[in-house]
Amino acid sequence: MSVKVSNLTKLYGQQKALDNVSFELKSGEILGFLGPNGAGKSTMMKILTCYIPQSAGKAEVCGFDITENPIEVRRNIGYLPENNPLYLDMYVREYLEFVAGLFKLKNKKERVEEMIEITGLSPERHKLIGALSKGYRQRVGIAQALIHNPPVLILDEPTSGLDPNQLVEIRQLIKNIGKEKTVMFSSHIMQEVEAISDRVIIINKGKIVADKKATELQGSISAQQIITVEFDKTVDDHLLKKIKGVERLSKESNATWKLYSSAKDDLRPAVSQFAQDHQLLILTLQKEEQKLENIFRELTR
Repeated sequence: MSVKVSNLTKLYGQQKALDNVSFELKSGEILGFLGPNGAGKSTMMKILTCYIPQSAGKAEVCGFDITENPIEVRRNIGYLPENNPLYLDMYVREYLEFVAGLFKLKNKKERVEEMIEITGLSPERHKLIGALSKGYRQRVGIAQALIHNPPVLILDEPTSGLDPNQLVEIRQLIKNIGKEKTVMFSSHIMQEVEAISDRVIIINKGKIVADKKATELQGSISAQQIITVEFDKTVDDHLLKKIKGVERLSKESNATWKLYSSAKDDLRPAVSQFAQDHQLLILTLQKEEQKLENIFRELTR
């Protein structure tokens, strides 16, 4: 296992930022660590990278215990913190050579050029970091995390604040890196996790509430059906409530309703029969697909 977390707990005074968390991460896996703000995502990453100590429990990275062998853990991890602390008055190549020197790399200049190429920094290689856009600064942060060729990469909110074009580019970069390395990245944006990850862990209030492959997660929650129906004229809510399977409803406009049901059977035939029985014409009848965003809200509300 690249990462092994066992019963990890972190206390800040009386507050439990992490509460008895356990999971394992295999080599070559891209894990999306998903949760609302304040759920404990950054705390977990800071513990795994030996920036802060845990209050209880254990964790290992590439077989090295984070408490007993913190130097070896750091050698095996590339880390991009959420705030991406860069030296803005240094040039891109200069900064990467500085980081390579900290790791005492023998082939420093060759490795720097390789990282510039891999992370798409070639057009900006001669610029000051302070003159770069947010997207290129993120690339510099990823390049410094990769420069010592670690087997595990930990990225805390790597796409935060990027424009749509930058989002696509950074997503693709992370996916390419994940072909060779174990990647763990945090986010509170569901679309990011769907686009990048092989596996999803959802954390809420310091506890894991879901841990599955992204495709499996969508089928593992018995979430409600949501049916949107528009009739050709207004309908009283007390009539709609009589449709078999309807548990609650909300009015979208004079003749448009959302119907909610946890029944296994598709609700649309019953709605069609209702319209026929009451001489109504259906203008719209649509079933919303169960997406990760809906599951996220259900698990973390």
